[in-house]
Amino acid sequence: MRVTIIGSGYVGLVTGACLAETGNTVMCVDKDIDKISLLKAGKIPFHEPGLAPLVEKNLRDRRLIFTTDLPSAVRHAPIIFLAVGTPPRPNGEADLSAVEEAARAIGVNMDGPKVIVTKSTVPVGTAGRVKALIGDKTTHRFAVMANPEFLKEGAAVHDFMSPDRVILGGDDAEAISLLRTLYAPFMRREDRILVMDAASAELTKYASNAMLAARVSFMNEIAALCEKVGANAEHVRHGVGADSRIGSSFLFPGTGFGGDPVSQKTSPRCSTWANAAASTFARFEPPWRSTGRRRESWSTGRRVSSGNTSTGKSLRSGASRSSPAPTTCASPRHSKSSRGSSRAAPRSGPPTPWRSSAAVSCSEIASCSTRTRIESSKGPTACSS
Repeated sequence: MRVTIIGSGYVGLVTGACLAETGNTVMCVDKDIDKISLLKAGKIPFHEPGLAPLVEKNLRDRRLIFTTDLPSAVRHAPIIFLAVGTPPRPNGEADLSAVEEAARAIGVNMDGPKVIVTKSTVPVGTAGRVKALIGDKTTHRFAVMANPEFLKEGAAVHDFMSPDRVILGGDDAEAISLLRTLYAPFMRREDRILVMDAASAELTKYASNAMLAARVSFMNEIAALCEKVGANAEHVRHGVGADSRIGSSFLFPGTGFGGDPVSQKTSPRCSTWANAAASTFARFEPPWRSTGRRRESWSTGRRVSSGNTSTGKSLRSGASRSSPAPTTCASPRHSKSSRGSSRAAPRSGPPTPWRSSAAVSCSEIASCSTRTRIESSKGPTACSS
């Protein structure tokens, strides 16, 4: 099968080399002339274990081609992966200019039906944006699929060859079938392909990054607490990780997390994440964030009034469902509400550490020393224990 990959950076090169290894003819295109010259010589511009031998072997077997000619690369294959960079703008939003430029170029140079696959980490709705941009430039039939990457630096080749899952986001049956065929060599033991809508696929990447970041940050807080109370953080980690519902992965206290794939995509400044979270939490209030108006008893299912409310009866008994107006997401630390008060006053002091999802940059991690907490405008972020 012929495949084109636009963008020969970390994700694009790993994807291209691994797909070529399974017998596909892959053309990787990039506008960086120096990078392409280096890759044609079999040299990798970054270190990734196991990648260099794959590139050298498939270059020699002519299954891996590097070029700067985008029009010919578009015409080369029925499947085109978008693996261009999406660096953060000064306001924290993802810069999609490279994605949009590539989408327009695809539309202009298409010579037949194509399946365009977004591999870059992009905000929710990008697949629809790409579809609109291509549709404005061509009359040929095409489909746009979201296929986020889940590669760990240092284990990217293994992650691609033996993936935990492959997410395909889209509703075009032919495109899904074509991508299933492309990924079939990596699914010999069991089918780990998950098909969903494009928006869910795009958000899955953000949610996965946020979950991993939360586990690292939470364990750092536990380690700091262990130092204060005289407990052994390693023993606590083993005890918590032994629970099958939790698991032991990413429960090691350390210097935190960083880099564009995690810090940019978990930052509260990211427009997709912030807007979605704001609209969601404005409607729902988790039990542990009660502001004194009500709290839910998980054991009995009764709603118990602790403020000026009239919904203290059990909803299961058919009591009125009238309740105060939805509240915006408040700080999780509040003082006890007084009888007759409909709003609790926030406690003094910093917010709960793991509530913050402020990103830790690489420079901050490098300068972080033992038992140092990085403070940001959005709240504290655990750096090391």
